[in-house]
Amino acid sequence: MEPRWLDDAEFRAWIGYRRMRLLLDAQVSRDLQHDSGLSAPDYDVLSALTSTEDHRWRLTALADRMLWSKSRLSRHISRMEQRGLVTREGFEGDGRGAVIVLTEGGLRAIQEAAPDHVASVRRHFIDLLSAEQIEVLGTVAETVLAHLTADDEDEDA
Repeated sequence: MEPRWLDDAEFRAWIGYRRMRLLLDAQVSRDLQHDSGLSAPDYDVLSALTSTEDHRWRLTALADRMLWSKSRLSRHISRMEQRGLVTREGFEGDGRGAVIVLTEGGLRAIQEAAPDHVASVRRHFIDLLSAEQIEVLGTVAETVLAHLTADDEDEDA
């Protein structure tokens, strides 16, 4: 069966997306590191922890959210613990499980980093787009994410 090759418009969109994502992620990550000393994964962990009322996430759930293996996240959490950003506690009823908890230092770090981080996202992405482009991009993202999430759910079944 012959593959369905991308036409010129599809190729332009695909390659443009790929290059934009790489360059944008790199620039925003550089700005974050420069402005706050946090890496993008540090920020992702701290952001996830601040999204919950009690500022805690089970390690396995956080690894799933970040699309990381548990061992990779565990190593990263160890480095964050050394810097006083998070602590690790046992999970009640499961001696092997761990809960990652935001420390006061971690909360302070993300609160100080967030304004500059949002300014970087605006400067390099959001403020370059019209309201219509942002609306379309949001719709595109939701469509692709719904498809990919459905695939993940199908594999788990």
